[in-house]
Amino acid sequence: MNLIMTNAMNDKDKQHRSEEFQELTSKIDRLEKITLLGAKNVLTIDDVALITGFTKGHIYRLTSGQKIPHYKPNGRTLYFKKDEIEDWMLQNKIQTNAEIESAATTYTAINKKK
Repeated sequence: MNLIMTNAMNDKDKQHRSEEFQELTSKIDRLEKITLLGAKNVLTIDDVALITGFTKGHIYRLTSGQKIPHYKPNGRTLYFKKDEIEDWMLQNKIQTNAEIESAATTYTAINKKK
């Protein structure tokens, strides 16, 4: 009976280690892809999905709605400029309270009524 329990525990341990190994392998693959993106200027939809965290389907919707900068040199395959995607991701900045207060102080100092 103890032998059966020991074998069952070993099987669970092997399965757990296998799952951990697969998870680590997946993380290493993702890191490799992200590292290689640093050298690329022109991106594919898979690259943009990796950078933004969006699904490919969502990116396709954004391109069809002309909401994200993209290129179709042959009328079919999508390409993106990395710097344009980064700029697009950083649009509509929300100012901090300190920035708003600074702008208000500057405005009132400039526009004082004499």
